[in-house]
Order: sequence, then C-alpha cells, then structure tokens
Amino acid sequence: MFEWLGIGHLVKLTAGEAVLGFLTPLFVFVAFFVLQLVLPAKRVPGYVVDSETGQPRSYRLNGLLVFVVAQVLWWFELTGMPRDWFYRSSLYAVAGGTVLAVVMTLIAVFSQPEGDVRSKFLACWLGRAQEMQFFNDRIDLKMYFYIVGGTMLSLNAFSGAIWHYDNFDDPNPGAYLFAAFFTFYVFDYFVFERVQLYTYDVIYERLGFKMFWGALIVYGWMFIIPMWGMAAHADPSHPGAWRYLWLIVTPVLFVVGWCISRGANMQKYTFKRWPERAFLGIKPEIIEAGERKILCSGFWGASRHPNYLGEGFYGLALALSWGHLGNLWAWVYFGYVLALFSYRQMDDDKRCAEKYGPDKWAEYRRRVPYRIIPRIY
Repeated sequence: MFEWLGIGHLVKLTAGEAVLGFLTPLFVFVAFFVLQLVLPAKRVPGYVVDSETGQPRSYRLNGLLVFVVAQVLWWFELTGMPRDWFYRSSLYAVAGGTVLAVVMTLIAVFSQPEGDVRSKFLACWLGRAQEMQFFNDRIDLKMYFYIVGGTMLSLNAFSGAIWHYDNFDDPNPGAYLFAAFFTFYVFDYFVFERVQLYTYDVIYERLGFKMFWGALIVYGWMFIIPMWGMAAHADPSHPGAWRYLWLIVTPVLFVVGWCISRGANMQKYTFKRWPERAFLGIKPEIIEAGERKILCSGFWGASRHPNYLGEGFYGLALALSWGHLGNLWAWVYFGYVLALFSYRQMDDDKRCAEKYGPDKWAEYRRRVPYRIIPRIY
C-alpha cells in the first residue's frame, strides 16, 4: 500500500530503527521540556485573566532561544542522530507520538474536575482545563506545545530536504523552498511569540486530544506531509524562463501571505493592548459592544478573518514550490488549510456573536461583509 501511495521509502527501516522511530517523539518531548525549563526566559502578561488573582496570566517565554539551540544541536549533529532521521522515521514517529498524545490527554483530562463537559468522549477530545502550568509556572503547557510543534516542523522539513539532496543527482529546489518557507514561518512566530498570547488557541482552546495531538504531532510532524511524497521526486525540469518564473513567483506568494497574516495579527495585538493607538498609520475604527470593542478598520475592515487569507497564500506557495502541479501530494497542506479555516471562520463567527451580542455582531457583518477574501468571499 505504501508503495502505491508513493511513500514506500518511509517504511524501509530495520526493526530496531522502527522502534527508535516510534520512540523518537518521547525523546523529543523530554528534550524540549528540559530546554524550555532551564534556558533563560522573559516573563510577560497575556490576554487571559487568571481566575485566582483577577490579573492577566503571566507567561514565561523563551521560544526563540529554544528554537535556535535546537537548530544548532540538529544541524551540527550534536544529538547523535543523522540529519535525515526525522524524515526517514516520519511514519513511525507519528504513530508513537499519537500514542503519547493519547496518554497525556487522559492524564490531563481526568486529573481535572468534570466541569461543564459531561461526556467523557467530548472531555477527551476538547479537554476540560484551559490552562496548565508547571514548576512554579516556569512552563505553560500551551506555549510548550507551540515550541515543540514549531521547531519540529522546521527540523522535519529540513530533514526531508536533506534526504532528497542525498538521493538525487538533480535535486528539486522546491524541496529547499518548502523547508525554508516553513522555517521562516515558525521563526517569525518565535520572534513575535508574545502575540500568540492574544490568539484564539491560547484564549479559548481547552487542553484535550485535539490540542495535544494537533499542536505536537500534526503541527510538528504532519504539516510536512507534502514532503513525504514529494521528496521522492526529482527536479521537474521546467524549460527556460518557466523555471525561473516558478522559483520567483512562489517566494512572492509566500511573502504576500506573510504580510497579510502578520499584519492582521499585529494590528489585532496592538488594538488589544493599546486600543487608541494607530497601526501602520491606520486609526482604529470600532463598534461598541458594551464594555467590548470590535475592530473594523485596516485588515479587519477588509474581511472578518484576514489572517486566514494570509495562511491561504502560505499554503498555495508551499504547493507550487515543488513545480509538480499534477501531483496530489504537493497540494495536501493547501487542502488542509482550506478545510481548517473554512470551518474555523464559521466557528469564530458563532463565538463572536455570543461574545459581542448578536445585534452588534450583525452590525459588524454588515459593515465587513466578506468572511476571508475581500470582495469575493
């Protein structure tokens, strides 16, 4: 079956290597836990209010430093593993990581009071607690998830690019573009790590299997699924100018996506922290909803979810980077982005209607009628 799917090369491990691949996420999770615990960090207040103190919850952030240290350890092979190991062990690591996610979910869920989620299945899927911190609040579980997931996304992508380079005389530049795009994506996240404290996941998501598996395994290992199939293909050898056009257009698309996504998130972050401050010369226009305010200018006046539009450009650039337009593997991540954010924007709208009140949210929808793509959708 794996040969038919085009990923037969990912199961060609010895029995010992397969076991090591299965256990790789365990070693990774422990290593990142230690790094985040011992490396210096900066404490900052977030958006979430601590129910015990009534003050914004404090977070200890050192994601960028952990990311850099992990990159150095991996690139110089100081971990003792070959640099293509993460790619070659992908399928086994996903299996082992999924088992670990199940175990950690059960511990996290059933160590908490039952709360308002009575169904055990839903409690396991969605979670009960919204926050978990350890070692005198030195580690916040959600931020740990994003450090592990983001860094492993970069390392897995580059591991695949290195495997591709070692196995082809005419390697595809798209493999390096793909890895570079994802690495910039997570590097940018760590540079602006504080902004993550003002996002949907940190504010609203609970700690269930959806987050354990999604943030650690899906984000860290499975976002590179296109690489699983595409690394086994050589350079598409586009003729003449088309080759250079392809290598120019895809980075441009990626940069456009970054500008939209980062711009929208930074505008929202600026508004939440300093409601009266202009962002890039754009003065905040608002709709009053009691004590709450809805931002409806700039990026957030063009569509209700402009950050999702930026993510769509990311996904399109990643798909096109390979140059194999007819290979479905290249489009897997783009398809995931379309499915995820088409659903999430509907869920966001429902949650915002509850948060701001149906009348005020309806007023915002009239003022900003487009969901994601201005003047189209």
